[in-house]
Amino acid sequence: MSGTGTGPGTTGSAGAREFAGRGRELKALRGDIERAGLNTISGRKEPRARVLLIAGRPGAGRTALAEELAAQVRDRYPDGLVRTRLTEPGGDPVPTERTAREILGAFGVPTPPGAGEDELSQMVRETLAVRRVLLLLDDAVDAEQVDPLVPDNPDCLVVAVSRGPLTGIPDVRPCTLGGMDAKAAIELLVRFTGAVRITVDPQAAESLAEECGGQPAALVLAGGWLAARPTASVADAAKRLRALPHDPERPVGDRPLARAFQLVYESLPGPSARILRLLALAPAGFVDAHTASALAGCSVSAARSMLGDFTALGLLRRAGDPAAGERAPDERYLVPGCLVPLLRDLLETKDRDAEVQLARARMLERTVRLLQSCRAITEPDGSPARKRLAGLPRSLRFPTAAAADEWLTSRQPALLAAARLAVADGELDTLARRLVAALVRALAAHRGTEAAAPELYGLHQLVLDIAERRELHREQAAALLNIGDLDAQTGRTHDALARYRAALDAGRAANDLYATGRAMESVGGAHQDLQDWQRAADWYGRALAQRLSRGERADAARLYGRIGTVHTYAGHYGEALRNWRSAVALYRRLRDLPGQARALSEVARVQEYAGRPQESLRTCQEAVEWARLAGDDRLQAALRLRAADTLDRLGDPTAARLHRSAAERLLELEGNTYEIRSAPAGQ
Repeated sequence: MSGTGTGPGTTGSAGAREFAGRGRELKALRGDIERAGLNTISGRKEPRARVLLIAGRPGAGRTALAEELAAQVRDRYPDGLVRTRLTEPGGDPVPTERTAREILGAFGVPTPPGAGEDELSQMVRETLAVRRVLLLLDDAVDAEQVDPLVPDNPDCLVVAVSRGPLTGIPDVRPCTLGGMDAKAAIELLVRFTGAVRITVDPQAAESLAEECGGQPAALVLAGGWLAARPTASVADAAKRLRALPHDPERPVGDRPLARAFQLVYESLPGPSARILRLLALAPAGFVDAHTASALAGCSVSAARSMLGDFTALGLLRRAGDPAAGERAPDERYLVPGCLVPLLRDLLETKDRDAEVQLARARMLERTVRLLQSCRAITEPDGSPARKRLAGLPRSLRFPTAAAADEWLTSRQPALLAAARLAVADGELDTLARRLVAALVRALAAHRGTEAAAPELYGLHQLVLDIAERRELHREQAAALLNIGDLDAQTGRTHDALARYRAALDAGRAANDLYATGRAMESVGGAHQDLQDWQRAADWYGRALAQRLSRGERADAARLYGRIGTVHTYAGHYGEALRNWRSAVALYRRLRDLPGQARALSEVARVQEYAGRPQESLRTCQEAVEWARLAGDDRLQAALRLRAADTLDRLGDPTAARLHRSAAERLLELEGNTYEIRSAPAGQ
């Protein structure tokens, strides 16, 4: 089991898990796992998981060491290894709410849509309290990000990777990384150059390792440069590195990596260098052939070849599970986090803003088309969506729904990141809206709206951000209604009520009668959930008046039923009967036999509550006849069972038995009863 998002975690051009050096640090970290904590020494049981900290500059091999440690000890944690990255490629901290959802998702624990940081952090602690889990938190900014995720379970282990100390977390065990020793650094170079070039000039190898500051990321880049030039000597690489100028504005500790990157970058042909720079725009640092192709405006095959070259040079990492030595089943790559700032600097200085924005737009448009294809494959053969799918280029089509689902699952973190980045950009709002809409539809088609609700909540919030920024009142109303519905489904009724009222204001501003009617009905529903019957009936009445004025009789009949329901709950049986009878009359005019039968069944229910059993029995029998005409056997059976109960109370057990026998014949299987809802369908 593994979460999403890893930083620079492996070395070697092939991308498999190859670890060099750091033997002393590994031994110390493994010892820290076994070492007694302060509580144990004082005779108290450890209340929380052990937290190990691996600190150092980006490029120092922090994540590689964490992954190697995880690979060595993961068998001790049978409930899984979960990894997540706590910093965005652009440097912004990942909200704890999002991290908590990733961790819970790794265990299949559903999360309430719209839940906040405190609720989700508590869910993480409860989930991990009964499991033995290794939690790898990569690239943490500070202790405030890590502390809420630490399990209250000493059988778990947290390995945190950070640039500096995590002050505030008790009994944290730090391991600070500097440069690798010369022997380990040369061993790493040998993997790229082979032993011969090192053996013929060992002093040059030591010099090259020194120029790289012993930093694994810098050594990988230098090794990749040499691997691409079989005739070049190690001394050539050291000489070229030494000749590169130092950036006085860059911290001294970051200069070796910057210069090694410059060595490789300056060796690239112009088109390749441009594609590499544009990879800084990849959402969540995730890259595949489609992403690179769209950014560069080249063919997918050319982009695929280029990504392979970049990986050989150490500029990309193959996606997968480094701790298990696994690769992703398809060609997915990650831009190492330590290289993203360097790529962004180059993008700002080498490329015009208009060209960068065009590349971003191409990437978003490609993502939209892939999402549309992902959804279309779930539609039946011969449907309009499948016909449009057949007209797309082969590279944008999925052969099966299963293949599309796998693509959506593996790309989901990057797709959600793309949506967030597109909305935050503010200059591509039309594309951003299309992207969010396509992602919503794809998730709903493959996951179902209930399972995808947490992601949909965030996506609707993104739509709301755009709508508010652009003063798109109709879309603002739609987003607020969608978010309000999700709030209501998870019991946050007061939050839902506020959303619905705001949607009503936005709908009025847009002069959107559908949105205002829907909002008024939703406000009524929220008051009903709060058991404020009078306000619920009032708001349903407002929505009803609008439906009647527009001649929308089916919706009006449903609203009569909702008003009848709240009056029933309030004990106002006269008002309830009046509204249910109005619903019956409308269903009759619409020739909606099932609706008429169900509304009559509710009239019978209210009459029974009101202490009028004879009237209830007659109405129930009438409803049975309409249910028979509608061909609804289950409703007939339920109504006959209700009639039987009424007959028992009226002292006619023989007639009651006849109704029960008829109900059993209709249901065929004993016990397959059907409960009539007191509220109308759709409530």
